[in-house]
Amino acid sequence: MPERAVKSCCGTDDAHPGKRRGADGGEGRAGGPGARRGPGLRTAPVVVLVGNPNVGKSTLFNALTGARQHVGNWPGKTVRVARGTWRPDDPEDPEDPEDPEAAAGPAAADRPGGAVELVDLPGTYSLVPRSPDEALTRDLLTGHPDDRPSDDRPSDAGRSAEARPDLVVIAADAANLARNLYLIAEVRETGVRCVVALTMTDVAAARGIAIDVAALAAELGVPVVPVVPRRRQGLAGLAAAVRRELSADGPPRPFALQPGAAPGHPAAASAGPAATGPPPPAREAGSPHPAHEAGSPHPDREADAPPPARTAEPLPLDSADRSPHEDSDAGLLRAEARYAWVHEVLAAVRTQRHGGAGRGRTLSDRVDRVLTSRWLGIPLFLGVMWLVFTATTTLAKPLQDGLEAFFDGPVAGAASGGLDALGAPDWLRGLLVDGVIGGVGQLLTFVPLMIIMFVLLAVLEDSGYMARAAFVVDRAMRRLGLPGRAFLPIIVGFGCNVPALAGLRILGNPRQRLLVGMIIPYVSCSARLTVYVLLAGVFFGSAAGTVVFAMYVVSILLVLTIGLLLRRTLFRELRGEALVLELPPYRLPTFRVVGTQTWLKLTGFLRTASGIIVATVTAVWLLSAIPAGAAPGTGFGAAPIEQSVFGATSRAVAPVFAPAGFGDWHAAAALGTGFVAKEAVVATVAQTYGARQPDDAGPAGDGGELGTRLRATFTASSGGHPLPAVLAFLVFLLAYTPCMTTIATQWQELGRRMTLLSNGLQLAVAWLLAVGVFQIGRLWW
Repeated sequence: MPERAVKSCCGTDDAHPGKRRGADGGEGRAGGPGARRGPGLRTAPVVVLVGNPNVGKSTLFNALTGARQHVGNWPGKTVRVARGTWRPDDPEDPEDPEDPEAAAGPAAADRPGGAVELVDLPGTYSLVPRSPDEALTRDLLTGHPDDRPSDDRPSDAGRSAEARPDLVVIAADAANLARNLYLIAEVRETGVRCVVALTMTDVAAARGIAIDVAALAAELGVPVVPVVPRRRQGLAGLAAAVRRELSADGPPRPFALQPGAAPGHPAAASAGPAATGPPPPAREAGSPHPAHEAGSPHPDREADAPPPARTAEPLPLDSADRSPHEDSDAGLLRAEARYAWVHEVLAAVRTQRHGGAGRGRTLSDRVDRVLTSRWLGIPLFLGVMWLVFTATTTLAKPLQDGLEAFFDGPVAGAASGGLDALGAPDWLRGLLVDGVIGGVGQLLTFVPLMIIMFVLLAVLEDSGYMARAAFVVDRAMRRLGLPGRAFLPIIVGFGCNVPALAGLRILGNPRQRLLVGMIIPYVSCSARLTVYVLLAGVFFGSAAGTVVFAMYVVSILLVLTIGLLLRRTLFRELRGEALVLELPPYRLPTFRVVGTQTWLKLTGFLRTASGIIVATVTAVWLLSAIPAGAAPGTGFGAAPIEQSVFGATSRAVAPVFAPAGFGDWHAAAALGTGFVAKEAVVATVAQTYGARQPDDAGPAGDGGELGTRLRATFTASSGGHPLPAVLAFLVFLLAYTPCMTTIATQWQELGRRMTLLSNGLQLAVAWLLAVGVFQIGRLWW
């Protein structure tokens, strides 16, 4: 085998001092747990997960942290990352007792006690960033936020370890190792201590690919641990490797590549300016072949190209006084050195067994010919989503009925009896029983519905279908001139618009971020679903699931239409952009992954909604208790709700909605609290009618007392056309201004002027659509 292009050795190095003075005055490793990080002291070691998109990195993160995680902005950044608590010193995984890596772990006395903070950084193909989220990974690993690409900067090896993680776990796909080694080389060059988690080993085995793990570890100079996070295999071995690295003395093993191709070598002649970046391992929307970005090398280049010739001396990576032209040339040489190294490592560690599934067309390829078909892809996607919403509303009804009866009967009765026994005043009883218990109870009746929907969506995601859905819909978006990558945050918006807006950071163009940030609020979030289900069940009975599905279709149409309108007016300079996306192989969903995803989404929804609903219900009750227009001398809480401050304000606004068929103060009141949070709309409807729960709201129910009052209200306000009036109300709810939290996020991401313009446009669009739906619908209903 040719001489290795990597130099790994042990010992000290001036660029990597083995000891340094810790923040507490003691000695600690450079970049270790005792080092100061930014303005404060790090209380626990920080381990970050990096890797290409769709290599199982987030699945590994969820397997290690379970529910001990949260999502938030990285300090000093606007990019949202997932952070959680992991205890690598926990007892070995009972499902993996034979793990040889776990058995080789250090003694308990050598382990760093306690938990570590695990950070799941955004997926990236390279440390040459193309968007702010990829720049975060670059800045964190190199220790300096420099706008220049990493290949055009002096070597990171001599940089300060300030603000760098204690350890990097690199998730690498064993089934597509060639695509992952380039990033591994870049991370190793930063001088950060590393462990490689070799994922997708089961997929590689099914394709007939064998990876020599010991040889790979020797080539990389870091521990390599095979893992299958979906089955929790190899996690104990990964924990043992992390413990060893965190407790190791001295610096990590240095990693330096030899220079790139010599002048005149065939490999050098084929390299272009984009060779400083990695091969995008994806398929372009609309094409059955692997895609690569304009100017980038072919995705399989590093596996196929012959190793370029090397000179005897290493590149002067630490030269700080080079001209920009010299920086660019050096970057190209470093990229060529990495590609040569990738080629040699693959030859040493990977073998393809004959007869494996890696040869010929796989089952995933055959299924994709149907599901991603140009003509069948979108109809099949819409059919799948219709089944999801129909199953959600149908299966949830019996469970909702049980919870409604429980809160309306035993819970409310016990609370009333307890307050009466304590001699509580009527106002306190009204606040707690009719307000807080009624509002929170209303929220909890939708828990079965949320669970079923989240489970079904998690099954689609874990099976690999949602990636195909993004691929299929992207084709339509690009024909309308919308940026292809924009569909990824739009998908997130169906859960909640707030993280979707934070996800704009995957777009490198600021004008693209502005455009997509203005259309994301038209995406129907999960909080609106509770209103859809209530009104669809009351007015449309067994067709409720179809009505709910139709609202999501309207949402998608609004996103596309408003996006096209904005692009042809305010954003004329933008052009459609291809979506580069890794399509994972189809697989059977696992109970652990589906359960974890469902639990995280459900608890996140309840944690946000419960506080908002309690606060909103309390505020509505308080405003409802203050007389306004009542008879003189009416005391606090003695006037009917329609003669309160809340009722008077809602009556003043209601005529605006008369052309849309719902010019009643109850509807206006619900939309007013919906501006604060869409989760509060149903609770406000129940509160204004004085009914705690819809006794039988569901796909086949009549809504009980609340349903009767709702039908009477919409029949009166619409002049005898309740069905088009309800549809108009739902369309207005979908399209009008988002909740206050979303607006605050828009303000942060888009700025004041664009946020005000966006929300003003939404109000106008919502009113016009609602009026159009009602005025046209009344001709038939």
